Amino acid sequence: MKMVQPVVIDLLELSPDFIRDPYPVYAKLREQGCVHHVQTPYGEQMWLVVGHDACRTAFTDPRLSRDWRRSGNVGQILNAAPDNPALAHMLMYDPPDHTRLRRLVAREFTARRIEALAPRVQQITDELLDAMEAKRERRADLVNDFAFPLPMTVICELLGVPELDRQTFRNWSHEMVARTSPEAQAAAYAEMPQYLIELIEAKRAEPGDDLLSVLIHAADDDGDRLSPDELIGMCVLLLIAGHETTVNMIGNGMRALFAHPDQLADLRADFGLLDGAIEEMLRYDGPVETCTERLALEDVEMGGVVIPAGSTVLIVMADADRDPTRFEDPNRFDIRRDARGHIAFGHGLHYCMGAPLARMEGRIALRSLLERFPEITGVCDDAMLSWVPGMLIRGVRELPVRW
Repeated sequence: MKMVQPVVIDLLELSPDFIRDPYPVYAKLREQGCVHHVQTPYGEQMWLVVGHDACRTAFTDPRLSRDWRRSGNVGQILNAAPDNPALAHMLMYDPPDHTRLRRLVAREFTARRIEALAPRVQQITDELLDAMEAKRERRADLVNDFAFPLPMTVICELLGVPELDRQTFRNWSHEMVARTSPEAQAAAYAEMPQYLIELIEAKRAEPGDDLLSVLIHAADDDGDRLSPDELIGMCVLLLIAGHETTVNMIGNGMRALFAHPDQLADLRADFGLLDGAIEEMLRYDGPVETCTERLALEDVEMGGVVIPAGSTVLIVMADADRDPTRFEDPNRFDIRRDARGHIAFGHGLHYCMGAPLARMEGRIALRSLLERFPEITGVCDDAMLSWVPGMLIRGVRELPVRW
């Protein structure tokens, strides 16, 4: 087969509205092939993998690496030095290092621990809804008043992060996953580890019943344990992944319901549809648009196209879950659809370990919200909303609602 080296495609030239609605652009690319060399809205050149089968294959291809630290190319994707301890976590490694780190954390991040959080998640949810209900104007920002503080409080309590520091963590997290400038991202990567060093030392001196205290002292059967840098890196990963996905799962899910009032009415009438509705929300407009960047360790051929060694590769999960070869009429939002098989939480080695926590928080949050405010609705059109920058996290910064 003759290999083709495609021209660089400017995503904004395909659609000036790409940030708000990238799905038509991805669909157009998918019709032409599964691999494309593109320029992102932020001027970076990347290789995109689109289509359900191609994305699943790419997730399991060992030639597409996450080990940017060992490659020395961290600066290609982040404004942080390779030895920054914030990067010493399992999402930045390939096996066998990834296998070791995931095993150490998975021992403590169990289904039993997650399910035990449900009463506290319900309590936090009810308190946030009480505060919303007290607003005399019957209006709120669903992101800042509900979707953000719920998972942020849960993950901070789980890890043992003091309450007063949570807004600071939010700012650091935003810069790490969707930077406003290279300088701001570099500052976040410098400041968060420094704070965590002090927090870990405090937990080491006076352990609590939180996950961080457990991780400090946890060891496997061979006596292996997380190093000081790995503790910092794991905290960074759990704090960021532990709230960013859930915030935007709730926000995107509610936007989809507002845009489809028949589906919203059906869900209000029968909460037995809730589990399926959450899976459809994840498929239809999930919180993670593309995977974290992969590094091509060698020339990689996919679909008759060669991705050159050293290239940055993004696997477009958002497009995989709108592929008509996998989901019938994929652009239709249908809470009764069997949406199993979506890859909103990734696929393969790096499948999101926190997916059960996100689903549990989503179930409690959405049911409680719709029971408390059955007439809740969005206030403004999507075109007027402020969107999270970048191509990693998909969601809005604010979501004005009324009831």
